[in-house]
Parts: sequence; C-alpha cells; structure tokens
Amino acid sequence: MKLLDQVRVKIKFLHYSDETAKIYVYWIKQYILFHHKRHPADMGKNEIEQFLSHLATHRNVAASTQNQAFNALLFLYNKVLDISLENKNINALRAKQRVHLPTVLSTQEIKHLLAQFKDDIYKLITQLIYGCGLRISEAMNLRIKDLDFDYNRVIIWDSKSLDDRSLPMPQRLVKPLQNLIDTNKVTHRQDLSIGYGSVELPNALKRKYPNADKEFKWQYLFQMNKVSKDPKTGITRRHHVLESTYNRNLKKAVLKSEINKKITAHTLRHSYATHLLQAGIDIRTIQELLGHKSLETTMIYTHVVKELSGKNRFSPLDYL
Repeated sequence: MKLLDQVRVKIKFLHYSDETAKIYVYWIKQYILFHHKRHPADMGKNEIEQFLSHLATHRNVAASTQNQAFNALLFLYNKVLDISLENKNINALRAKQRVHLPTVLSTQEIKHLLAQFKDDIYKLITQLIYGCGLRISEAMNLRIKDLDFDYNRVIIWDSKSLDDRSLPMPQRLVKPLQNLIDTNKVTHRQDLSIGYGSVELPNALKRKYPNADKEFKWQYLFQMNKVSKDPKTGITRRHHVLESTYNRNLKKAVLKSEINKKITAHTLRHSYATHLLQAGIDIRTIQELLGHKSLETTMIYTHVVKELSGKNRFSPLDYL
C-alpha cells in the first residue's frame, strides 16, 4: 500500500475528520516533494526542520499553517511510520505569530442578528452555537442522543482526544429542541417505511452495533430536508445540514442585520466566551466549556474583555 494511502487508512481508523485527512495528506505530500520524493522513513529531524523553515521563509505561511504542517508530519512519523520524534527537539525557524483579537458581538448585536432569521432550523442552529459556544462542526454533528433534557445538558464528543464535554443547555431552547426531535421522529418513521432511515456512523460503532444506524437516537439533530446518496458508500440516507448551507443562511442574516463586522459562525463562539467572562465566569471553567486543550488559547478572551472595558479608555482629543 502506498504511503499516502496508509496515512488515509490510519486517519480513518482513528476517526479523524475528512477535513483533517485532506490537510494532513496535503502537507505530507508537500514534505515529500520538497525533498525530491525521498521516503520519510529515510529522513528525520534535519529534513523536517528544513521543510518547516522553508514554509516560514519562502512561502510566508502563517504560524497556524506552519503548525498544521508540523502536526501532519508528527502524525506521519508517530502514527503511520511508528518513528518517535519525542526527544528530537525539532527547532525550525518559526513563522511569526500574528496576534489579533477575535471579532465579538455585543449581546444587543446577538439579539439583532437572531431577529433576522425566520423561525426555522437555521435560527435554532445559530442560537445553539451561541448558547453553547459550539464549533460549527460540533453543531452539525449533534445526534439525538447528545441532548440530555433530564440533566439540561448537551454532550459534545471529541473524536480526536476521545474526551467528551458537557455543556449547559440554554433553557429557552429546551422546548424548540424537543419540538425538533418530535418532528425528526415522524420523519424517521417515514424514512424507515420506505426503506431508508439509516444514518452514517463511525466505523467502529458500525462494526460493533450493525443495526444502530437505523436507531432514532443515532439520527442527526439538524437534518436535511431530503434524503441523498452518500458519495462514500452509495447509501441513500438523511444527512445533517451542510456547513456550507448553514453559512449561506447566516450570511443572509448578517447582511439583513447591517452589522458592520466580519461575522462567521465562529464569531458566535467568540462572543459566547467573552460574554461568560464578562459575567464573572472563571477562565478555567470557560476553557473546559470551549474544549480548549491549553489555557493559553482561552486567555485571549481576557484581552478581549480588557479591550472592551470602558475603564481607562479615553482620547486626549476629548479634553481639548
């Protein structure tokens, strides 16, 4: 089996996302081409440093992009080739980290943005992303079983770290979410009656529970209106709302709102964290709610809150 095929198989086995697979394969291929198609097993610390330094000095990539490439190579050596880089002390010239504060909406802007949606699934998705601080992929991949109404929580499963996290369910969304589930249940019964009703499952679960794909609890929460053929398996089934479809609806709402900020689904997540911090929630708790591995990542919101604070913010022009 070719090396890149081995990478794809390993990524699939570890349940990484399709997007991660695409990114890792791209950077591993670039690494091999940079070194004139030498096999990575015949290379190591020096070649990795040369490649990463090249990205910083000649391709002028952002620090996050360089880290992405480095993570791809770590995956290749550690997970595919079984070659440890743990004590290699790789010291490539690092791309300059651009420090910038994330765009954040005020609570009034959040209200105004939500008012631009019809009372449909896209408004509910937007409310849940902001109300729980979700990544867009986390929202789209929610299953019926991930909502626990008895304990008022939403469970997010992280397939990379194999850690899940529990988030408080916004109380104003309890009824709308229950109504959506009731509607989905009717749709699921109809799908089953005409020979459909299956849903995509992680490979390990599909092997362990062969019939689970037709159980209602495994169905996606935010479903598409129509069944469609899965390009990977050829099976006709009901998939979740596509990120691109949601983003189009969000963009329409943003344009209608006339809020002059660059707003994406991730802006809602930034706003969630900032508003929690402004409400007095401690930074460690916010780290856990966001699912950040490093506290340093979460600390950016302390800078945002400081920036937004009215204290000691003045212009000498106002004193003329």
